[in-house]
Amino acid sequence: MTTTESSLPGPLAGVRVIELADRIGQWCGKMMADFGADVIKVEPLGGVAERKVGPFYQDVPDPERSLYFWHYNTSKRSITIDLEQQAGRDLFRTLVDSADILLETMPPGRLPSMGLGYEVLSANNPGLIMTSLTPFGQTGPWRDYKSTDLLHLSAGGQMAGSGYDASDDPEQQPIAPGGGNGWHMGSHYAYIGTLGALLSRNVTGAGQYLDVSVHEACALTTEMHVPMYIYTGNVVQRQTGRHAGSRPTPPTQMPTGDGRYVNGGLGMNAGRMKPLVAWMDSLGGAGDLTDPKYADPATIMAEGAHISEQIRTLVGRITADEAFHGGQQAGMPWGAVRSTDDLPADKHFRARGFFPDVEHPEVGRSFAYPGAAAIYPKSPWRIYRRAPLIGEDTQIVLHEIGVDASAFAALRAAGVV
Repeated sequence: MTTTESSLPGPLAGVRVIELADRIGQWCGKMMADFGADVIKVEPLGGVAERKVGPFYQDVPDPERSLYFWHYNTSKRSITIDLEQQAGRDLFRTLVDSADILLETMPPGRLPSMGLGYEVLSANNPGLIMTSLTPFGQTGPWRDYKSTDLLHLSAGGQMAGSGYDASDDPEQQPIAPGGGNGWHMGSHYAYIGTLGALLSRNVTGAGQYLDVSVHEACALTTEMHVPMYIYTGNVVQRQTGRHAGSRPTPPTQMPTGDGRYVNGGLGMNAGRMKPLVAWMDSLGGAGDLTDPKYADPATIMAEGAHISEQIRTLVGRITADEAFHGGQQAGMPWGAVRSTDDLPADKHFRARGFFPDVEHPEVGRSFAYPGAAAIYPKSPWRIYRRAPLIGEDTQIVLHEIGVDASAFAALRAAGVV
């Protein structure tokens, strides 16, 4: 039984989360929602700005058709509240009274200025866990600085180690990966901290306020770059397709005959040499590597450059998949560099059920979505529903906190919801 087929409740079932978050925190909310939490996304009346981010389904710009929004907001419910009105703020406080967790990404000081700070919100809900995820935290000289994902990857240190060898890029320009990596790091730390606070509350009964900084999360996610400098004084150098290092390491990317690449360490020893050469020989590409002298570790070390060249020559005339699978069967840690379009057809992903189908009744079809990073048989992960339409759950959620039909009609007539 796969995770998507399991009927067990998710590990966060019964936990209510109020999400007042933009793009830096929506991933944190998604992780909780897909693990079974009731995540209620509070949006302004016209929907959050992330709904305007493309690409869009069938290339039709529409806040209900943003693939970006769809991905980051699965399993959530949506309600709309105008927090600029006092009635909206009062309604929000009542909603938070019903919650276990409030996840928010407003600028530092914004919620307290609206009468919605932690002290106010926790007065009627002492078990409330409030997680504030902001670019630089609630305090410090940078707290009010503007930011982007690019800024975080630069100031956090990721771009210092991301790029190419001087032979590939003489200027060795810093490279920033796309896709909101800085925001993902902030969301992951917010998620881990929030679950830690939830565990603490299970023991103590008390909630707490979490001040999470995206910048600090990024600075803690630079692999060996910062520890290398702290402990040795060495600065890592960018290297093509492999980890940055204080000393150069051998290239690992090899172009293939079909215009693609295989990434694989070419580190060789006597144990690996024999099966690799046998595979190469079966393709007529072993050259002189069949010579018995290559069984000697000293020869392997001395002839490393020649061995690498022979391997690269063979890989350069076969397909990436042939090199990937052939190298793996010979005991080499090789992998084909895949494009996004390659991934849905990957047999390994398919065998593990990584791409679950999610129904979108509003467009009359289902779509394959990226799945979980692991299989959790005792604490299942699943996408419970597609991302919500703007405010589609407003009346249902407000009814759950005691707003009857006549009161809801009045709130709607006043433009509060």
